[in-house]
Formats: sequence, structure tokens, C-alpha cells
Amino acid sequence: MTKQPDPDRRFVETRKQTGYVSRSKAQPETYRALGFRCGLEIHQQLLTEKKLFCRCPAGQYQQDGEYDAEIIRHMRPTLSEMGEYDGTALMEFKTRKRIVYHIKNETACTYDIDDTPPFPINRQALERAMEVALLLKTKIVGELHVTRKQYLDGSIPTGFQRTAIVGIDGEIPLAGRTVSIRQISIEEDSCREVSDVGHDRIYTTDRLGIPLIETVTAPELLSPDQAEEAGHYLRFLARSTGHVRVGIGAARQDVNVSIEGGTRVEIKGVAHLRWIPELTHNEAFRQKALLLIRDRIRKRHKDSETWTMTCTDLDSNQLKNRSDTWKSIQSEGFCFTAVNLPSFGGILSHFMQPGKNFSDELSGRLKVIACLQDPCMTHSEAVCSWLNAEDWASIQKILHAASGDAQVVFWGPLEDRKTALETLEERCRLAFEGVPGETRKSLPNGTTVFERVLPGPDRMYPDTDTAPIPITEVLIEKVEKQIPEDFSGRLKQLEVWGVPRHFLPYILRGNLSALIEQLVNRGMSPGLAGRLVGQDCRHLERKYGKPDGLHEFLIQLFQFILDRNLTHEIILEMLPWIFRHPGKEAAEVYAAGGFHEQHREEILAQIPRFRLAFEESGINHEPAARNRWIMGQLRPLAMGNIPMRELRQTLEGSRT
Repeated sequence: MTKQPDPDRRFVETRKQTGYVSRSKAQPETYRALGFRCGLEIHQQLLTEKKLFCRCPAGQYQQDGEYDAEIIRHMRPTLSEMGEYDGTALMEFKTRKRIVYHIKNETACTYDIDDTPPFPINRQALERAMEVALLLKTKIVGELHVTRKQYLDGSIPTGFQRTAIVGIDGEIPLAGRTVSIRQISIEEDSCREVSDVGHDRIYTTDRLGIPLIETVTAPELLSPDQAEEAGHYLRFLARSTGHVRVGIGAARQDVNVSIEGGTRVEIKGVAHLRWIPELTHNEAFRQKALLLIRDRIRKRHKDSETWTMTCTDLDSNQLKNRSDTWKSIQSEGFCFTAVNLPSFGGILSHFMQPGKNFSDELSGRLKVIACLQDPCMTHSEAVCSWLNAEDWASIQKILHAASGDAQVVFWGPLEDRKTALETLEERCRLAFEGVPGETRKSLPNGTTVFERVLPGPDRMYPDTDTAPIPITEVLIEKVEKQIPEDFSGRLKQLEVWGVPRHFLPYILRGNLSALIEQLVNRGMSPGLAGRLVGQDCRHLERKYGKPDGLHEFLIQLFQFILDRNLTHEIILEMLPWIFRHPGKEAAEVYAAGGFHEQHREEILAQIPRFRLAFEESGINHEPAARNRWIMGQLRPLAMGNIPMRELRQTLEGSRT
């Protein structure tokens, strides 16, 4: 056997071959060269009293471990109308998962498990979905057709999700361009996953059935930053209606990414919009790495159909090294299987994402499809393997491996061995094709792991339990009357007012542009209103929490200031008192803050006294230092009675 190159050095070399650069160093040319394309699927819960197809309350959540009943199910795929099985459904069936549902009586009914037909669709939810569809400038459908979308991962007890398209062919404006909206749908939310270990997966059903809108953009986002910008726009647009839920889990993003020569890969469950740039950046380079691997493999072995791996069971008698890891795995009752991958030498250590190589593509599928527990695999190119060089030499001899081959050892229950071998072979064959279409799970560090194969059209079929629902012009006109001002108009107005862009996420997330508008209409300067709402309220909310009725109180407080003929900037001084002592009247806050009404002339008359005191101190005779000191002395008296700028100008204009 020839000596293999250092896998750690090989990882660095293949990273350079991929051309990987960190996102902070990437330029627009980087993504143009990759042929980067991205589309979004934004999911947002609607704020309704009831669920979508039953009359259970929406928005009541249970604590983990808090439930009244438990149901166990095993999912099986069904044929589509064309007599085909969806690939995702077949993959989930192969996992042999045992799905456990923890049910709370207050939030579930027999509809959830398909023992009762669906109720008529929640009209409140439908109208609120139409509000967003109209804001997106989509064409509202003439009839709402409910379809079933198969989900065999157990996230929906019936095995399918009811969904319906509300609008198609819309658009949103981004910086200098528009992005197409393919469709917006209304659908029922899925269960909330509690745990997923081995063949057991546990869900709670409190979230199940809550009305949800899904907004799908065309793949027209040409950089990671554009993708994040579009995500913010869509989320804030939905929030501008005041009819969507906010908080943890109320909104989720799926991101679709492809590059030139690659294919669509869906990154599922992106919890935060700020994750999108890093995730999409790394996915683009992961696909480029897979294309490089495809070219290398095809040069060595041109036909994937003739490619065959070999395997054998391992026992401790075949290896001289009986490490603690080996003994620990054996104590679990697991069996070891060694696999030879012809022509895959140097591929397993090939760079894929930061900190991940091609071997992670294999182990990821073993964990998901064969349900092997992590860790479940090591390989001949691992930097740190509990099998030493002598062990690998023995394994290569047993497998009759050639010098250009690579070897994998995986372990797990005997009953999962067949599925694991099929999974390894399938993924290695896919390497000959380049980038497999798949759904991947997002991780906080900006990388992804395999979740399932990409669903196809065969998982969709009509729902025969629900008749088509006419969307009349009368209904559309009714909804049009209750939608807010066009969202893009709000953004332009904030820009005209000079509200800094870094204030916008907080303002838009809380739907606070209307509050700024009310303050401006009452006479507050746009700059002060933007700072008050976008910066000071945000800072104090993080520190003290948000008081009930804050927005209404701010209007009341400003009116109090107007009635007393106080300067507007005093509101910034009074604001912390509102957060620290919520529930007080404006007059109480004014008194508690030690503020007093005083005539302008009385305040300015004290300047000579303070000037003399400063000069007698002998500290510093610089006029600027003197004026700063006098400003500090007069500020408590002047606040609300004289604009600070006027006081400063008076001091600077007085005799030295």
C-alpha cells in the first residue's frame, strides 16, 4: 500500500481548490462567478382565535413534558394521482420511525388525527392571508382549492398538510430592483418537535393547525445580502398588518440555493434572518465543492452504474488495536461494518463547508436515514480516528482495497445495517452526478446537515374533503378596505424623514412606523421621533422589558409636553422613568423625574453666577471648558424649559 497524504493538509488544499473565501471577504463578483441564485419561502403564523380547519384555540402552548395523552404512529407513503411515490415519503418510510405525540386536551381534537373531517376553513385566517397577498400585489385566485401535501416525518399526525394558494405573481421592491413573488399560500402549521433519537421521534401538538401563510419568491436573489434583505422586507410587510403572530417560532424561513451547474438545495428551518447570508454563502461553496468532486470521480471511474462498493463485518479478532472506543461501542451491542469505496481516495477529506468534509455528507445520511446514533462512522482519511494506521492497513487488506480507494467503518444495531449500506452506496453514486437535490437543516454556525431528500410534485394531491371556496370581488373589496398603507411607501417615508437605516429592523419588527408618524403629525421633529422610537425605546426595552400600553402612553406623554409648552427633547429624559415605573400618569413621571417649569429669563439670569464660580475655582479658564461646566449646572433647570441648543448658543455668544 502506498502512503496516503496527510488528510488535514488535503482538507486545506481542497478548500483552496474550491476557492472558498469567508463571507466577510466575498465581493459581488464572487457570487456572479458562482452563478449564485436564491429564493425564499417565508412562513408566518396568522393571529387568529381558532386553528385553520378545526375550532381549537390557536396560540396556546404547552411545556415539554406537560400532556394529557400520548399517541404512537408509524407513517406509510401513499400513491399520487399519477400512481407514483414521492421520494421524500419513501426516504421517511425507510427510517422506520416510531412517532410519539404528546397531546394536551385544550389544544387538540379528533381532527388532528384524521378521525374527524375538516371544518370549513377559518374565514378570519383567510381574510388575513388575503391582506398580505394584496400587499404583495399578487393576483388573488378566483377559487381556493385545498390540497394535501405529504409529510411522513411525523410532523403532522395525518401524514399530510392541508394547504391552498391564495395569490400568485406578485412582487416586492428591493434596493434598485424588484423581486417576483411566485405565490402566497395559507396552510396549517405542523407539530413542534421535542426530541429525535434513534428510531423514536416525539412531538407536541399545540402548534398543529395554527393558520400559517407561506410566501415564495422566485430564485432571483443574486447574493446572500439580497436574500436577507428580501427576508426582512417580507416579514416586516406581514407584520405591518398587525394580524400575524410574533415571538419565538411564529416565523420561520426556508432558503433555496443553487449555483451554475448545481441544483436547488433547500435549507430548512432558518430560525433567524441574520443567519441567511452565512448559510447561503456556505451552501454555494458546498455545491462548488461537490461539482469538483464529481469531476474527480468521473476521471477515475467514468460509469457510476459499474461502480460497486464492498463490505465486511468486523470483529475485534481482526484488529490488533482494541481501544476503549471499540469496547464502548461493543458494550452497546452494536456491530461494526467496514466498507471499501473504490476510487474515493482523497474524496472523504475533501472540503465541503467550514469544518466539514465529504465524509460528513455520508455520516449525515446515516444518522437521518439509517437512524444511527452520533457518532456512527469513522474513515481512513480522518484526522483523528480511534482506529490507528495499523488497523486501517488490516481493514484495507480484508477488503482487498486498491491504492486509490477509501474506507469507511460504521457501527449501529444489526437491524439498521442493511439500510446503512444502501444509504452509503446511494450517496456515493450521487457523487457522480454532482449536487443532489436535498433538504438540509440549518445550524447556528452557518453550516448545514442533511435532513431529507428534496420533495417532488408527487407529494401533492387534491383534498377531497374540502370543496372549492369562491373568492368573490365583494370579499376582495372588503379586505382591501382594511389593509394598511403600502409597505414600500412606509419605508420611503422613513427614508425621507432621515431615520437611520440601523433603526429600521426594530421599528419595522414592532410595526412602529405608524407611531413615528403620529408623533411627527403632532409636531415632533422626524429626527427626534425616529431616535425616540428606533433607538431609545429599543435600548430601554432590552434593559427593562416592554411596559404594557407603551405606544399609547408615548402619545399621551407628548401631548402633556405640548400642553405645558415644554421643549420636545424632555421626552428623552422622561422615557427611562416610563420603563422603570410603568403605569404612572405623565404628570407623575414629570414630577418623579425632578423636572420643574421655570421661565427662560430666570434660568439665563443664573449664568453670571456660575461663570464667576467657575473662574474662582481656578481649574481651567478655557471658554469651552467653562461653557461645558455651566451647561452641566443649568441642564436640570433648563430641561423642558429651554432647548439645549439655544442654551449652548447663549453661552457661546456671551462675553468671555
